[in-house]
Amino acid sequence: MRPASATDLPALQELARRTIDSRYRPFLGDESVEGFIGSGASDDHIESHFRQGHVHCMTAAGRIVGLAILEGPTIDLIMIDVDRQREGLGRVLLTEAEKMLFAEYDEIRLESFTSNHAAIAFYEACGWSVKGPLESAGPERVELVRHR
Repeated sequence: MRPASATDLPALQELARRTIDSRYRPFLGDESVEGFIGSGASDDHIESHFRQGHVHCMTAAGRIVGLAILEGPTIDLIMIDVDRQREGLGRVLLTEAEKMLFAEYDEIRLESFTSNHAAIAFYEACGWSVKGPLESAGPERVELVRHR
């Protein structure tokens, strides 16, 4: 995992759009996914965090295969390219993100959509604990934490 460069930004935005399009429909619905991608909100999210220096990318064989947005003690976003999922790369990327955050914080956090059962199960299998639901507008979310 390395900090993203300006030349990485288009590939990271594309990775996020494809991952959201492919994986988020079952728990967010077609309309929400199409609205989020079509409005440019997905691209804007990656770009705004890139400008703040929070975006990191994971490469394999010279190609970007994952991204992580780390802000303070929080993993804001973590994704593996849909074409490379189920290869163990997610666990590697998560472990690297944890190392970076634990260098500064004793407790780290992330959020997931409550209905994204696969993601929550993955995080729990990696040692994360569900802290509880979060109040927010939009889809219900849950906070997970991990301690050093």
